[in-house]
Amino acid sequence: MFRFALHYLEMVVAMVVGMVALGPLERLLAQALGRPDALDGTTVSALLMAANMTVTMSLWMRIRGHRWRLIAEMSAGMDVPFLLLLVPLWIGAISEMTHMMAGHVLMFVGMAAAMLFRRHEYTHHHRH
Repeated sequence: MFRFALHYLEMVVAMVVGMVALGPLERLLAQALGRPDALDGTTVSALLMAANMTVTMSLWMRIRGHRWRLIAEMSAGMDVPFLLLLVPLWIGAISEMTHMMAGHVLMFVGMAAAMLFRRHEYTHHHRH
């Protein structure tokens, strides 16, 4: 159980690194392209933040020796909630803030579900 919890914590740390490191880079890129307003929407921000977190989490999983399949499953657990919540957002059933907040909460649930689905992979040493 310790290894499982440690892996989950490592993924969260990698995600925070993605937000902190890649967020400013996307703003610089938008400014360099003359479109600093392109990142103003909450929905765009939420989707970019999810992508930033997924990139660094995927990189860390690969460094730790995980197979691509596991990385894809974990990435889906992180990003699918945001994508599914686009439908209620677009029809006006939820606000942009609800989309961002619920997406982040469900992202953590999705990660845990992906890990529980392959519990053996996350409770044993995975270096190849």
